Amino acid sequence: MSRPTKHAPERGAARLRLLEAARDVIRAKGFAATTVDDLCAAAAVTKGAFFHQFGSKEALGVAAAEFWTQETSAFFAAAPYHEPSDPLDRVLAYVAFRKAIIIGDLAEVTCLVGTMAQEIYASSPDIRDACGRSIFGHAATLAGDIEAARRERGIEGDWTADSLARHTQTVLQGGFVLAKAANDPGLARESLDHLDRYIRHLFHVAKDDVQ
Repeated sequence: MSRPTKHAPERGAARLRLLEAARDVIRAKGFAATTVDDLCAAAAVTKGAFFHQFGSKEALGVAAAEFWTQETSAFFAAAPYHEPSDPLDRVLAYVAFRKAIIIGDLAEVTCLVGTMAQEIYASSPDIRDACGRSIFGHAATLAGDIEAARRERGIEGDWTADSLARHTQTVLQGGFVLAKAANDPGLARESLDHLDRYIRHLFHVAKDDVQ
């Protein structure tokens, strides 16, 4: 079955099309610069349909963050970095996977919730909190492997698995900002190379000590 076109959109799918439009347009233009008209044009729906589904642009922002969380949770749950048997291997494989998927246009590889959080953290608490739930929720998926690796290798220090999991997201989001500032995705990949080195340093392993 072919994908519905703007000339023949699928009936009853206005909400999904608007969420997909928000995911793509906001990453390209930012939340503030994205208008309701932009979203309606990208989704091939009327403004009446937009306000029937969401009521306001802010409500759309919250829903878009939640939609992003659902999409990315499924994507990362199926990713190959879960396959290694050693927990540290899984953590390092996660970093390598994040680097590997930073290819192509910046608007297609950067983070929707990170983009929105930077813009609206003070002006829209509801969107900010939805973005925070997404970012911190994803970070939490790494904490179990980090803690297991720490126990297995007898690593002690003044840091926790949760704090290192959050730091991975700090590096990612910061890398995306640098990549946007220079219009160069390579800067985000470079940041992940440094994250890989940092994690190996914390766990006292050399490059060839894990697969």
